[in-house]
Amino acid sequence: MSLPLTFSTLEWGDSRQPKYLRLYEHIRQAILDGQLKTGEQLPPSRELARQLKVSRTTVMQAYEYLSAEGYLSGHTGAGTFVSEQLPGQLSRPSGQPAKGKGQPKGPLLSRRGENMLSQTAWKRPSGQNLRPFRPGVPALWDFPFQEWFRLMGRQSRSLGFEAFGYGDPAGFLPLRQAIVQYLRLSRGVRCEPEQVIIVHGIQQALGLACQLLLGPGDGAWIEDPGYNGAREAMRMTGVRPIPVPLDAEGLSVQAGQEIAPDVKLAYVTPSHQYPMGVVMSLARRLELLDWAARNNAWILEDDYDSEYRYSGRPLAALQGIDQNGRVVYLGTFSKVLFPAMRMGYMVAPPALAEPFQRAKDYTDRGNSILEQATLAAFLEEGRLERHLRRMRALYRERQEALIHWSGKLLGNALLVPSSDTGLHAVGWLEKSQDDSRVAELLRQKEVVASPISGYTQQFRQAPGLVLGYAPYREELIREALEKVAAAMEVKG
Repeated sequence: MSLPLTFSTLEWGDSRQPKYLRLYEHIRQAILDGQLKTGEQLPPSRELARQLKVSRTTVMQAYEYLSAEGYLSGHTGAGTFVSEQLPGQLSRPSGQPAKGKGQPKGPLLSRRGENMLSQTAWKRPSGQNLRPFRPGVPALWDFPFQEWFRLMGRQSRSLGFEAFGYGDPAGFLPLRQAIVQYLRLSRGVRCEPEQVIIVHGIQQALGLACQLLLGPGDGAWIEDPGYNGAREAMRMTGVRPIPVPLDAEGLSVQAGQEIAPDVKLAYVTPSHQYPMGVVMSLARRLELLDWAARNNAWILEDDYDSEYRYSGRPLAALQGIDQNGRVVYLGTFSKVLFPAMRMGYMVAPPALAEPFQRAKDYTDRGNSILEQATLAAFLEEGRLERHLRRMRALYRERQEALIHWSGKLLGNALLVPSSDTGLHAVGWLEKSQDDSRVAELLRQKEVVASPISGYTQQFRQAPGLVLGYAPYREELIREALEKVAAAMEVKG
Protein backbone atom coordinates (compact mmCIF):
# COMPACT_ATOMS: atom_id res chain seq x y z
CA MET A 1 0.00 0.00 0.00
CA SER A 2 1.11 3.58 -0.58
CA LEU A 3 2.67 5.56 2.26
CA PRO A 4 0.34 8.20 3.80
CA LEU A 5 1.46 11.72 2.95
CA THR A 6 2.14 12.60 6.59
CA PHE A 7 5.17 10.28 6.72
CA SER A 8 6.93 12.32 4.06
CA THR A 9 7.42 15.10 6.61
CA LEU A 10 9.06 12.85 9.18
CA GLU A 11 12.69 13.79 9.78
CA TRP A 12 15.00 11.85 12.08
CA GLY A 13 17.67 14.51 12.46
CA ASP A 14 20.39 13.85 15.00
CA SER A 15 18.14 13.77 18.06
CA ARG A 16 19.19 11.51 20.91
CA GLN A 17 15.56 10.45 21.34
CA PRO A 18 15.01 6.81 20.23
CA LYS A 19 13.53 6.50 16.75
CA TYR A 20 10.53 4.50 17.91
CA LEU A 21 9.53 7.40 20.18
CA ARG A 22 10.01 9.89 17.36
CA LEU A 23 7.77 7.74 15.14
CA TYR A 24 5.22 7.31 17.94
CA GLU A 25 5.00 11.08 18.49
CA HIS A 26 4.75 11.76 14.75
CA ILE A 27 1.85 9.34 14.22
CA ARG A 28 0.10 10.47 17.40
CA GLN A 29 0.27 14.14 16.36
CA ALA A 30 -0.91 13.30 12.83
CA ILE A 31 -3.97 11.58 14.35
CA LEU A 32 -4.69 14.52 16.67
CA ASP A 33 -4.31 17.01 13.80
CA GLY A 34 -6.67 14.99 11.57
CA GLN A 35 -4.00 14.15 8.99
CA LEU A 36 -4.61 10.47 9.75
CA LYS A 37 -8.36 9.97 9.88
CA THR A 38 -10.30 7.65 12.15
CA GLY A 39 -10.61 4.23 10.54
CA GLU A 40 -7.71 4.83 8.14
CA GLN A 41 -5.38 1.88 7.68
CA LEU A 42 -1.67 2.30 8.38
CA PRO A 43 1.02 0.47 6.39
CA PRO A 44 2.14 -2.94 7.69
CA SER A 45 5.11 -2.65 10.02
CA ARG A 46 7.50 -4.36 7.61
CA GLU A 47 6.55 -2.10 4.67
CA LEU A 48 6.69 1.12 6.75
CA ALA A 49 10.07 0.10 8.14
CA ARG A 50 11.41 -0.44 4.62
CA GLN A 51 10.15 2.89 3.32
CA LEU A 52 11.37 4.85 6.38
CA LYS A 53 14.69 2.95 6.35
CA VAL A 54 14.42 1.87 9.98
CA SER A 55 14.21 -1.51 11.65
CA ARG A 56 10.89 -3.28 11.81
CA THR A 57 11.28 -3.37 15.61
CA THR A 58 11.21 0.44 15.61
CA VAL A 59 7.84 0.49 13.83
CA MET A 60 6.38 -2.33 15.95
CA GLN A 61 7.33 -0.57 19.19
CA ALA A 62 5.71 2.68 18.00
CA TYR A 63 2.54 0.82 16.97
CA GLU A 64 2.42 -1.00 20.32
CA TYR A 65 2.64 2.28 22.27
CA LEU A 66 -0.12 3.85 20.17
CA SER A 67 -2.34 0.77 20.48
CA ALA A 68 -1.85 0.66 24.25
CA GLU A 69 -2.97 4.31 24.49
CA GLY A 70 -6.00 3.74 22.27
CA TYR A 71 -4.88 5.59 19.15
CA LEU A 72 -4.59 2.46 16.99
CA SER A 73 -6.54 -0.78 16.78
CA GLY A 74 -6.21 -4.01 14.83
CA HIS A 75 -5.29 -7.67 14.97
CA THR A 76 -2.60 -9.83 13.43
CA GLY A 77 -3.42 -10.44 9.79
CA ALA A 78 -6.21 -7.84 9.69
CA GLY A 79 -4.09 -4.71 9.57
CA THR A 80 -3.54 -1.66 11.78
CA PHE A 81 -6.11 1.18 11.79
CA VAL A 82 -6.60 4.55 13.43
CA SER A 83 -9.05 3.90 16.23
CA GLU A 84 -12.68 4.87 15.68
CA GLN A 85 -12.85 5.98 19.33
CA LEU A 86 -9.86 8.09 20.29
CA PRO A 87 -8.88 8.21 23.96
CA GLY A 88 -10.67 10.61 26.28
CA GLN A 89 -11.73 13.90 24.77
CA LEU A 90 -9.17 13.86 21.96
CA SER A 91 -11.44 12.79 19.11
CA ARG A 92 -12.98 15.29 16.70
CA PRO A 93 -14.54 15.16 13.25
CA SER A 94 -12.39 13.52 10.60
CA GLY A 95 -10.11 15.93 8.77
CA GLN A 96 -10.73 18.82 11.21
CA PRO A 97 -7.37 20.33 12.17
CA ALA A 98 -6.52 21.18 15.74
CA LYS A 99 -7.06 24.81 16.66
CA GLY A 100 -5.33 26.71 19.41
CA LYS A 101 -2.71 24.00 19.75
CA GLY A 102 -1.41 23.85 23.29
CA GLN A 103 -3.72 26.61 24.54
CA PRO A 104 -6.24 25.53 27.19
CA LYS A 105 -9.68 27.09 26.98
CA GLY A 106 -11.24 29.15 29.72
CA PRO A 107 -9.52 31.02 32.58
CA LEU A 108 -6.12 29.70 33.61
CA LEU A 109 -6.27 30.81 37.24
CA SER A 110 -8.83 30.93 40.00
CA ARG A 111 -10.12 34.29 41.19
CA ARG A 112 -7.79 33.94 44.18
CA GLY A 113 -4.85 33.29 41.83
CA GLU A 114 -5.71 36.26 39.63
CA ASN A 115 -5.97 38.50 42.68
CA MET A 116 -2.63 37.31 44.04
CA LEU A 117 -0.76 38.05 40.83
CA SER A 118 -2.53 41.30 40.03
CA GLN A 119 -1.20 42.95 43.16
CA THR A 120 2.29 43.52 41.81
CA ALA A 121 4.26 43.81 38.58
CA TRP A 122 6.57 40.81 38.33
CA LYS A 123 9.90 41.21 36.59
CA ARG A 124 11.98 38.35 35.28
CA PRO A 125 15.55 38.43 36.63
CA SER A 126 17.61 40.37 34.13
CA GLY A 127 21.06 38.89 34.60
CA GLN A 128 22.16 42.01 36.50
CA ASN A 129 22.65 40.07 39.74
CA LEU A 130 26.18 41.28 40.38
CA ARG A 131 26.24 44.70 38.72
CA PRO A 132 26.86 47.67 40.99
CA PHE A 133 24.90 48.71 43.00
CA ARG A 134 22.47 45.84 43.43
CA PRO A 135 21.58 45.64 47.16
CA GLY A 136 21.26 42.57 49.34
CA VAL A 137 24.15 40.62 47.79
CA PRO A 138 27.13 39.54 49.93
CA ALA A 139 30.73 39.33 48.69
CA LEU A 140 30.52 35.97 46.95
CA TRP A 141 34.13 36.12 45.74
CA ASP A 142 35.30 36.37 49.34
CA PHE A 143 33.34 33.44 50.72
CA PRO A 144 35.54 30.42 51.67
CA PHE A 145 33.97 28.01 49.19
CA GLN A 146 36.84 25.52 49.31
CA GLU A 147 36.46 25.30 53.06
CA TRP A 148 32.71 24.87 52.62
CA PHE A 149 33.11 22.09 50.05
CA ARG A 150 35.57 20.21 52.28
CA LEU A 151 33.06 20.38 55.12
CA MET A 152 30.30 19.18 52.81
CA GLY A 153 32.40 16.22 51.70
CA ARG A 154 33.20 15.32 55.29
CA GLN A 155 29.56 15.53 56.32
CA SER A 156 28.42 13.44 53.35
CA ARG A 157 30.74 10.65 54.49
CA SER A 158 29.84 10.84 58.17
CA LEU A 159 26.05 10.96 57.89
CA GLY A 160 24.37 7.58 58.21
CA PHE A 161 22.02 6.30 55.51
CA GLU A 162 19.03 6.95 57.76
CA ALA A 163 19.79 10.68 57.58
CA PHE A 164 18.87 10.70 53.89
CA GLY A 165 15.28 9.60 54.44
CA TYR A 166 12.49 11.93 55.51
CA GLY A 167 13.91 13.77 58.49
CA ASP A 168 12.43 16.14 61.02
CA PRO A 169 10.51 18.76 58.99
CA ALA A 170 11.60 21.39 61.52
CA GLY A 171 15.20 20.80 60.48
CA PHE A 172 18.39 18.91 61.27
CA LEU A 173 18.63 18.89 65.07
CA PRO A 174 22.41 19.65 65.29
CA LEU A 175 21.83 22.71 63.09
CA ARG A 176 18.95 23.92 65.22
CA GLN A 177 21.09 23.47 68.33
CA ALA A 178 23.95 25.40 66.72
CA ILE A 179 21.59 28.23 65.73
CA VAL A 180 20.34 28.46 69.32
CA GLN A 181 23.89 28.92 70.61
CA TYR A 182 24.73 31.40 67.87
CA LEU A 183 21.65 33.55 68.49
CA ARG A 184 22.08 33.53 72.27
CA LEU A 185 25.62 34.88 71.97
CA SER A 186 25.22 37.26 69.02
CA ARG A 187 21.65 38.56 69.30
CA GLY A 188 20.41 37.88 72.83
CA VAL A 189 17.66 35.62 71.48
CA ARG A 190 16.22 33.30 74.13
CA CYS A 191 15.06 30.01 72.71
CA GLU A 192 15.40 26.22 72.67
CA PRO A 193 15.98 23.98 69.63
CA GLU A 194 12.29 22.98 69.68
CA GLN A 195 11.39 26.58 68.79
CA VAL A 196 13.66 26.73 65.70
CA ILE A 197 12.25 25.80 62.28
CA ILE A 198 14.58 25.68 59.27
CA VAL A 199 13.01 27.25 56.17
CA HIS A 200 13.93 28.15 52.59
CA GLY A 201 14.68 31.77 53.41
CA ILE A 202 12.68 34.73 54.67
CA GLN A 203 9.99 34.49 51.98
CA GLN A 204 8.88 31.04 53.09
CA ALA A 205 8.95 32.11 56.74
CA LEU A 206 6.76 35.12 55.96
CA GLY A 207 4.32 33.00 53.98
CA LEU A 208 3.95 30.43 56.77
CA ALA A 209 3.49 33.14 59.39
CA CYS A 210 0.81 34.97 57.42
CA GLN A 211 -1.09 31.75 56.71
CA LEU A 212 -1.03 30.58 60.34
CA LEU A 213 -1.57 33.87 62.16
CA LEU A 214 -3.98 35.75 59.88
CA GLY A 215 -6.94 35.01 57.66
CA PRO A 216 -7.68 36.16 54.09
CA GLY A 217 -8.55 39.85 54.13
CA ASP A 218 -6.93 40.55 57.51
CA GLY A 219 -4.60 43.52 57.68
CA ALA A 220 -0.99 43.74 58.91
CA TRP A 221 1.25 46.70 59.60
CA ILE A 222 4.26 47.00 57.32
CA GLU A 223 6.98 49.65 57.25
CA ASP A 224 6.64 52.26 54.51
CA PRO A 225 9.07 52.52 52.80
CA GLY A 226 9.71 48.86 53.37
CA TYR A 227 10.77 45.49 52.06
CA ASN A 228 8.73 44.65 48.96
CA GLY A 229 9.23 40.93 49.48
CA ALA A 230 7.30 41.06 52.73
CA ARG A 231 4.51 43.05 51.10
CA GLU A 232 4.18 40.49 48.31
CA ALA A 233 4.32 37.52 50.71
CA MET A 234 1.34 39.03 52.52
CA ARG A 235 -0.61 39.62 49.34
CA MET A 236 0.09 36.11 48.08
CA THR A 237 -1.59 34.73 51.22
CA GLY A 238 -4.56 37.12 51.04
CA VAL A 239 -3.34 39.43 53.81
CA ARG A 240 -3.66 43.20 53.34
CA PRO A 241 -0.34 45.01 53.95
CA ILE A 242 -1.15 48.32 55.64
CA PRO A 243 1.60 50.96 55.19
CA VAL A 244 2.80 52.60 58.42
CA PRO A 245 5.29 55.50 58.25
CA LEU A 246 8.77 55.58 59.74
CA ASP A 247 10.44 58.22 61.83
CA ALA A 248 13.96 58.49 63.26
CA GLU A 249 13.23 55.66 65.73
CA GLY A 250 11.67 53.17 63.33
CA LEU A 251 8.09 52.17 62.58
CA SER A 252 5.69 54.63 64.24
CA VAL A 253 3.49 52.61 66.61
CA GLN A 254 1.34 55.67 67.27
CA ALA A 255 0.70 56.18 63.55
CA GLY A 256 -0.07 52.48 63.14
CA GLN A 257 -2.71 52.62 65.85
CA GLU A 258 -4.31 55.64 64.21
CA ILE A 259 -4.28 54.11 60.72
CA ALA A 260 -5.35 50.54 61.58
CA PRO A 261 -6.00 50.00 65.30
CA ASP A 262 -7.41 46.47 65.00
CA VAL A 263 -4.62 44.63 63.16
CA LYS A 264 -3.11 41.54 64.77
CA LEU A 265 0.32 41.51 63.16
CA ALA A 266 3.22 43.90 62.51
CA TYR A 267 6.23 43.20 60.30
CA VAL A 268 9.39 45.12 61.21
CA THR A 269 13.13 45.16 60.43
CA PRO A 270 14.37 46.77 63.67
CA SER A 271 18.12 46.07 63.47
CA HIS A 272 18.64 47.85 60.14
CA GLN A 273 15.39 48.95 58.52
CA TYR A 274 15.19 48.06 54.85
CA PRO A 275 15.75 50.18 52.84
CA MET A 276 16.15 53.33 54.95
CA GLY A 277 18.73 51.96 57.39
CA VAL A 278 17.00 53.23 60.56
CA VAL A 279 17.83 51.31 63.76
CA MET A 280 14.75 51.01 65.98
CA SER A 281 15.35 52.67 69.34
CA LEU A 282 14.98 50.76 72.58
CA ALA A 283 12.05 52.97 73.57
CA ARG A 284 10.25 52.19 70.29
CA ARG A 285 10.95 48.46 70.71
CA LEU A 286 9.37 48.48 74.13
CA GLU A 287 6.40 50.46 72.80
CA LEU A 288 5.87 47.93 70.01
CA LEU A 289 6.10 44.98 72.42
CA ASP A 290 3.59 46.64 74.73
CA TRP A 291 1.19 47.16 71.80
CA ALA A 292 1.44 43.49 70.86
CA ALA A 293 0.82 42.30 74.42
CA ARG A 294 -2.18 44.61 74.97
CA ASN A 295 -3.78 43.74 71.64
CA ASN A 296 -3.02 40.01 71.57
CA ALA A 297 -1.10 40.70 68.36
CA TRP A 298 2.04 39.24 66.79
CA ILE A 299 5.31 40.82 65.69
CA LEU A 300 7.34 39.38 62.81
CA GLU A 301 10.91 40.47 63.53
CA ASP A 302 13.04 40.21 60.40
CA ASP A 303 16.54 40.65 61.84
CA TYR A 304 17.89 41.95 58.55
CA ASP A 305 21.62 42.76 58.43
CA SER A 306 22.05 42.33 62.18
CA GLU A 307 25.39 40.52 61.68
CA TYR A 308 26.99 43.48 59.90
CA ARG A 309 27.47 46.14 62.54
CA TYR A 310 30.81 47.90 62.21
CA SER A 311 31.14 49.54 65.63
CA GLY A 312 29.78 48.52 69.02
CA ARG A 313 27.22 45.83 69.70
CA PRO A 314 23.76 46.01 68.15
CA LEU A 315 20.69 46.44 70.30
CA ALA A 316 19.28 43.14 71.53
CA ALA A 317 16.68 41.52 69.32
CA LEU A 318 13.03 42.24 70.04
CA GLN A 319 12.61 38.55 70.76
CA GLY A 320 15.16 38.71 73.55
CA ILE A 321 13.28 41.38 75.49
CA ASP A 322 9.79 40.04 74.78
CA GLN A 323 8.15 38.93 78.04
CA ASN A 324 4.85 37.77 76.56
CA GLY A 325 5.72 35.40 73.71
CA ARG A 326 4.44 37.71 70.96
CA VAL A 327 7.51 37.80 68.66
CA VAL A 328 8.26 35.44 65.75
CA TYR A 329 11.95 35.93 64.97
CA LEU A 330 13.15 35.49 61.37
CA GLY A 331 16.72 35.12 60.11
CA THR A 332 18.50 34.03 56.96
CA PHE A 333 21.92 32.80 55.88
CA SER A 334 21.53 34.21 52.37
CA LYS A 335 23.25 37.49 53.28
CA VAL A 336 25.79 35.83 55.57
CA LEU A 337 26.92 32.96 53.32
CA PHE A 338 25.52 32.97 49.77
CA PRO A 339 21.98 33.53 48.39
CA ALA A 340 21.81 30.26 46.43
CA MET A 341 21.82 28.31 49.69
CA ARG A 342 18.17 29.32 50.23
CA MET A 343 18.20 28.59 53.94
CA GLY A 344 16.84 30.58 56.84
CA TYR A 345 15.16 29.98 60.15
CA MET A 346 12.25 30.98 62.33
CA VAL A 347 12.23 31.13 66.10
CA ALA A 348 8.62 30.67 67.18
CA PRO A 349 7.23 31.45 70.62
CA PRO A 350 6.73 28.19 72.56
CA ALA A 351 2.98 28.27 71.94
CA LEU A 352 3.52 28.43 68.17
CA ALA A 353 6.44 26.00 67.80
CA GLU A 354 4.36 22.91 67.02
CA PRO A 355 1.95 24.67 64.62
CA PHE A 356 4.87 26.08 62.63
CA GLN A 357 6.60 22.69 62.54
CA ARG A 358 3.44 21.07 61.22
CA ALA A 359 2.95 23.84 58.64
CA LYS A 360 6.52 23.36 57.41
CA ASP A 361 5.88 19.60 57.19
CA TYR A 362 2.74 20.12 55.11
CA THR A 363 4.56 22.60 52.84
CA ASP A 364 7.66 20.70 51.73
CA ARG A 365 8.77 18.07 54.30
CA GLY A 366 11.99 19.93 55.09
CA ASN A 367 15.26 21.26 53.69
CA SER A 368 18.25 19.48 52.15
CA ILE A 369 19.97 17.39 54.83
CA LEU A 370 23.49 17.71 53.42
CA GLU A 371 23.47 21.50 53.35
CA GLN A 372 21.98 21.60 56.85
CA ALA A 373 24.69 19.28 58.17
CA THR A 374 27.41 21.34 56.48
CA LEU A 375 26.05 24.56 57.94
CA ALA A 376 25.82 22.97 61.39
CA ALA A 377 29.53 22.11 61.25
CA PHE A 378 30.33 25.62 59.91
CA LEU A 379 28.63 27.09 62.98
CA GLU A 380 29.88 24.59 65.56
CA GLU A 381 33.53 24.99 64.55
CA GLY A 382 33.47 28.80 64.75
CA ARG A 383 33.95 29.24 61.01
CA LEU A 384 30.92 31.52 60.66
CA GLU A 385 32.24 33.95 63.28
CA ARG A 386 35.65 34.08 61.59
CA HIS A 387 34.00 34.72 58.23
CA LEU A 388 31.81 37.47 59.68
CA ARG A 389 34.79 39.24 61.25
CA ARG A 390 36.52 39.34 57.87
CA MET A 391 33.38 40.55 56.11
CA ARG A 392 32.68 43.33 58.61
CA ALA A 393 36.13 44.80 57.95
CA LEU A 394 35.75 44.37 54.17
CA TYR A 395 32.26 45.85 53.99
CA ARG A 396 33.24 48.84 56.06
CA GLU A 397 36.11 49.55 53.63
CA ARG A 398 33.72 49.29 50.68
CA GLN A 399 31.19 51.61 52.29
CA GLU A 400 33.98 54.13 52.86
CA ALA A 401 34.97 53.80 49.20
CA LEU A 402 31.37 54.44 48.13
CA ILE A 403 31.16 57.55 50.32
CA HIS A 404 34.56 58.83 49.15
CA TRP A 405 34.00 58.43 45.42
CA SER A 406 30.40 59.64 45.47
CA GLY A 407 31.56 62.83 47.16
CA LYS A 408 34.47 63.26 44.77
CA LEU A 409 32.57 62.50 41.55
CA LEU A 410 29.02 63.68 42.31
CA GLY A 411 29.26 66.21 45.14
CA ASN A 412 25.83 67.36 46.29
CA ALA A 413 24.12 65.54 43.42
CA LEU A 414 24.32 62.29 45.43
CA LEU A 415 24.93 62.48 49.18
CA VAL A 416 25.80 59.15 50.81
CA PRO A 417 25.86 59.38 54.62
CA SER A 418 27.91 56.95 56.69
CA SER A 419 26.18 54.04 58.43
CA ASP A 420 27.29 51.69 61.21
CA THR A 421 25.46 48.70 59.75
CA GLY A 422 24.54 46.84 56.61
CA LEU A 423 25.27 45.85 53.04
CA HIS A 424 23.85 48.98 51.43
CA ALA A 425 23.61 52.74 51.86
CA VAL A 426 21.06 55.29 50.69
CA GLY A 427 22.31 57.98 48.33
CA TRP A 428 20.16 61.08 48.58
CA LEU A 429 19.41 63.06 45.43
CA GLU A 430 18.58 66.73 45.15
CA LYS A 431 14.92 67.39 45.94
CA SER A 432 14.16 68.40 42.36
CA GLN A 433 15.12 64.94 41.07
CA ASP A 434 12.80 62.04 40.26
CA ASP A 435 14.56 58.97 41.63
CA SER A 436 12.67 56.58 39.33
CA ARG A 437 13.80 58.54 36.29
CA VAL A 438 17.38 58.62 37.54
CA ALA A 439 17.29 54.86 38.21
CA GLU A 440 16.16 54.28 34.61
CA LEU A 441 18.97 56.46 33.25
CA LEU A 442 21.45 54.45 35.28
CA ARG A 443 19.98 51.16 34.07
CA GLN A 444 20.75 52.26 30.53
CA LYS A 445 24.36 52.67 31.68
CA GLU A 446 24.28 49.14 33.19
CA VAL A 447 24.22 50.46 36.74
CA VAL A 448 21.62 48.99 39.11
CA ALA A 449 20.25 51.43 41.69
CA SER A 450 16.80 50.98 43.19
CA PRO A 451 14.79 54.19 43.77
CA ILE A 452 13.44 54.81 47.27
CA SER A 453 10.07 55.52 45.66
CA GLY A 454 10.00 51.89 44.51
CA TYR A 455 9.79 50.78 48.15
CA THR A 456 7.11 53.29 49.03
CA GLN A 457 3.37 52.74 48.94
CA GLN A 458 1.94 55.82 50.61
CA PHE A 459 4.39 57.88 52.67
CA ARG A 460 6.68 59.64 50.23
CA GLN A 461 10.31 60.26 51.07
CA ALA A 462 12.96 62.53 49.64
CA PRO A 463 14.31 61.14 46.35
CA GLY A 464 17.10 58.65 46.84
CA LEU A 465 18.79 55.50 45.56
CA VAL A 466 19.53 52.25 47.39
CA LEU A 467 23.20 51.47 46.73
CA GLY A 468 24.51 48.03 47.59
CA TYR A 469 28.27 48.00 48.06
CA ALA A 470 29.18 44.68 49.74
CA PRO A 471 30.31 42.57 46.73
CA TYR A 472 32.04 45.34 44.77
CA ARG A 473 35.74 46.17 44.81
CA GLU A 474 36.71 49.84 45.07
CA GLU A 475 37.61 50.12 41.38
CA LEU A 476 34.15 48.79 40.40
CA ILE A 477 32.51 51.26 42.77
CA ARG A 478 34.49 54.13 41.26
CA GLU A 479 33.75 53.06 37.67
CA ALA A 480 30.05 52.71 38.41
CA LEU A 481 29.92 56.15 40.04
CA GLU A 482 31.63 57.64 36.98
CA LYS A 483 28.74 56.24 34.92
CA VAL A 484 26.30 57.75 37.44
CA ALA A 485 27.95 61.15 37.06
CA ALA A 486 27.78 60.88 33.26
CA ALA A 487 24.13 59.81 33.31
CA MET A 488 23.19 62.69 35.63
CA GLU A 489 25.39 65.12 33.67
CA VAL A 490 27.32 66.16 36.73
CA LYS A 491 30.21 68.45 35.83
CA GLY A 492 33.59 67.34 37.20
